[in-house]
Amino acid sequence: KLEEFLNFKQLKTSLKEAILLDYYTSGFWWAKEMNFSLEQLAGFMGLLNLLLENLSDKHMTLGDNIKELGRTMAGIGGAHSEESGDLFFFSIEQAKAVIDYL
Repeated sequence: KLEEFLNFKQLKTSLKEAILLDYYTSGFWWAKEMNFSLEQLAGFMGLLNLLLENLSDKHMTLGDNIKELGRTMAGIGGAHSEESGDLFFFSIEQAKAVIDYL
């Protein structure tokens, strides 16, 4: 299903497509094993995409990408507000697990 969603047409011959499919599939199954809700799963997949785009499109260093992850996850565990960021639906424990996974 992810292959279809990502619109991969050359999976059998494209190393890039195979690697990307593995990246997203691994993340998806990890999040499923964490029993994330659909909203949390979607947020986590978006986070995987953001970090990959930071590396491939923006050519961020590892350090800059880690800082971006920190900014993105800032405020988790607080009340839902502008300060809590877009990932307010994660608990502090889940956020720690996400950081450990990444």
